[in-house]
Amino acid sequence: MSRPVPTMIGYRSDADDLGWSLKLGLAEAMVPLIGRLHRDHGVTVTVHGRSLVGKSVVGLVKAHRFARRVDDEELSLEVSLDLLQVLCRLPLSPAVVDLARLNAGGTTGEAAVRELLAPLQHAPAGRDRLQARRDVVLYGFGRIGRLLARILVEDGDDPWGLRLRAVVVRRGGPNDLVKRASLLRRDSVHGAFAGTITVDEENDRIHANGTTIQVIYSDDPGTVDYAAHGLTDALVIDNTGRWRDEAGLARHLDSTGVGRVLLTAPGKGAVKNVVHGLNHGTLTAADRVASAASCTTNAIAPVLKAVHERFGIVRGHVETVHSFTNDQNLIDNFHKGDRRGRSAVLNMVLTETGAAKAVAKALPELEGRLTGNSIRVPTPDVSLAVLHLTLEHPVDKAGINEYLRQVSLDSPLQDQIDYTDSPEVVSTDFIGTRKTGVVDALATIAAGDTVVLYVWYDNERGYCEQVLRVAQTFQGLDRPVFPAAARSGNILQAAVGAR
Repeated sequence: MSRPVPTMIGYRSDADDLGWSLKLGLAEAMVPLIGRLHRDHGVTVTVHGRSLVGKSVVGLVKAHRFARRVDDEELSLEVSLDLLQVLCRLPLSPAVVDLARLNAGGTTGEAAVRELLAPLQHAPAGRDRLQARRDVVLYGFGRIGRLLARILVEDGDDPWGLRLRAVVVRRGGPNDLVKRASLLRRDSVHGAFAGTITVDEENDRIHANGTTIQVIYSDDPGTVDYAAHGLTDALVIDNTGRWRDEAGLARHLDSTGVGRVLLTAPGKGAVKNVVHGLNHGTLTAADRVASAASCTTNAIAPVLKAVHERFGIVRGHVETVHSFTNDQNLIDNFHKGDRRGRSAVLNMVLTETGAAKAVAKALPELEGRLTGNSIRVPTPDVSLAVLHLTLEHPVDKAGINEYLRQVSLDSPLQDQIDYTDSPEVVSTDFIGTRKTGVVDALATIAAGDTVVLYVWYDNERGYCEQVLRVAQTFQGLDRPVFPAAARSGNILQAAVGAR
């Protein structure tokens, strides 16, 4: 494989600056190739599970440097550029292709890449047949609804993915549409929307990054005519939390054009509570209603699974230090819940959490072993879970930290668990984190059969990423990953054998 190496004509600097400039040039050449693969083939390019789609030039350089945590050396941008050029010449089906794993597996040369990715290649004539885009409706447009919308449209249209088509809200006033578009455009926590937004008041539409979002005004989930707006077999993501049992959520199914319903809160009764990475395989084609559980359950359940499979959890207590939410009052006023009527911005508020019990719905083996409480604190986003666990096997700090580091880097839970050993991190450092829980290694306490783990999580962005992972599975849009994990993706399984 050959390609022109980017050069900086007339540039004079020391070796480090020149090396950085060359990296930027290589990354600049990669951007259109990554975009083309995503738009034209439905291929998401990653580096050890971290998506490169929509990344800036500097972001691509950082992603290649990240590879050293797994492979002990940076991934060469030159190698990646060569691989991307080969991928763009192949008639690929939708998939996730990991450049670092291609390189680590010794896959060099176009013939080797073609052979490895043979299962993904198809005849050009069959390309239209492979399109499997699924319509999504957001029922509610609050904190979670708007962030889901951002994620769905920030990288533009994906012909093989979830497509946001509509938002359903109750009309709030004469300037409702303009105000809602403004809230999508500007966010006090997550910053400005990455793209362009225009408003079509005459037709009740918002156009964001080329995506047309129909705003539908309704007070009743069972009376919306989605088919009138061209929607068929849509997935309704209910982020209002008003209905949590199967009967309530099934009201959405009474509307034309709806195929399935996903709740962004813990489900009650027979509703499946799904934590992606743990029990998403329980979703079947027959399921019409499901829940993506809670932000805290999604943050702690993957870490608890990893620890239990290696060390065995006898019992434990989960304490969450959680940012305040819209459910609380800004200043003291009546609230039906205990303590939540007191000012959220002036107090730490002790309250209950159902996350510890909810974990058992995704990890039945931990049924009855966990208790939990929550302290709401005066921050708008990012929370911290403290896991105080008694284990079957003795541990030390270095051992359990190294195990969780490896799980975060190369395991079936690498999309959920992240890891940091920085002595300077604080809560705002985790705003925008796409993993659902970040283990703070320096805070770990371990002695004998007892361990205390501190897990940071963006209770908005990290949770929304999990919701959309569940949505993809629910709609049959999971994409195969090539190559398989460099270490066979069996860290957790190997750990179980070591117990």
